[in-house]
Amino acid sequence: MSDAQTLIDPAPYDALLLLSFGGPEAPEDVVPFLENVTRGRGIPKERLAEVGKHYFLFGGVSPINAQNRELLAALREDFAAHGLCLPVYWGNRNWAPYLIDTLREMANDGHRRIAVLATSAYAGYSGCRQYRENLADALARLAEEGLPTLTVDKLRHFYNHPGFVRPMIDATLAALAELPADTRDGARLAFTTHSIPLSMAESSGAPDDPARGTPGGAYVAQHLEVARLVAEAVAEATGVADRPWELVFQSRSGAPHIPWLEPDICDHLDALHADGASAAVMIPIGFVSDHMEVKYDLDTEAADHAAKLGLPVARAATVGADPRFTAAVRGLLLERAAVERGSAVERCALGAFGASHDVCAVACCPNPRAPRPAAAQVS
Repeated sequence: MSDAQTLIDPAPYDALLLLSFGGPEAPEDVVPFLENVTRGRGIPKERLAEVGKHYFLFGGVSPINAQNRELLAALREDFAAHGLCLPVYWGNRNWAPYLIDTLREMANDGHRRIAVLATSAYAGYSGCRQYRENLADALARLAEEGLPTLTVDKLRHFYNHPGFVRPMIDATLAALAELPADTRDGARLAFTTHSIPLSMAESSGAPDDPARGTPGGAYVAQHLEVARLVAEAVAEATGVADRPWELVFQSRSGAPHIPWLEPDICDHLDALHADGASAAVMIPIGFVSDHMEVKYDLDTEAADHAAKLGLPVARAATVGADPRFTAAVRGLLLERAAVERGSAVERCALGAFGASHDVCAVACCPNPRAPRPAAAQVS
């Protein structure tokens, strides 16, 4: 095999699975979708209909599936353009196309060794281990159906990959440019991500992860690292060296008596206004695409709150199907393939933590309720 062929060799993988959360695509889908998301928690349908009001404001359609279709097409185009002959499939945890159906299709198509890209960049139970539990559940069902055994390997966390960070830098600069000119230099940066229970945040990451031992565990530490990288690049590009920034949270959904990560984005906007900030840029570094938590919690709720305060705000775009991100996915796939073949690889990662682990430890990001089988971990 030539050096050029080695650079684009996906072996031992024969397919890539794009694994995402999923979302409703019609009003009648909303409550069944939320039942899937909250299964086992005993939440009545009436309460789910109340929770689903955000979706009904958008015609019952979450943008996430359309954005996954765009990313799927972009990955296929990128692979083809670079001579990478590997089929790309798409499956969701909570809505069609369901993970189990996609894996069944992949098995019937003859695939046996599958690389998995989960659309979550960071360590944490809901962003990593829960996906691996879903994979284990689906593989067990396929085995019960008598289908051939599949091996799945989840690609590493990509929060500090240049293909994720650099689009966020450019998106932040573009959002700053949307603000009134006389507010830009004094605008604060609010990096946002999904709030999770404090106990889950503190246990996130692998036991030997250098970020695990920091306050807030790997989940918070990794977000802070991305925020720092983006803020420093923005300072250099704009010449405003002392622009304040902070990591804040959104989309809390738990019981009031359980501590979750704070401050909430709206509370943070109140604090910025009280502190005399001229404007703010909301930067959703916790999300790969502009799905409902971005479209409602930031573009609707937080934007309306800022308007009532008289505080100018702009929202940075998420990475989505940016060509630099699709190239990063290709790189992550080929990097992992080389590792599995026993070859030396150069890993792309910015900042202090370096590249994340390839294979999750058994004790990585533990299930907060009870241990469950998970795929793609140390056996």
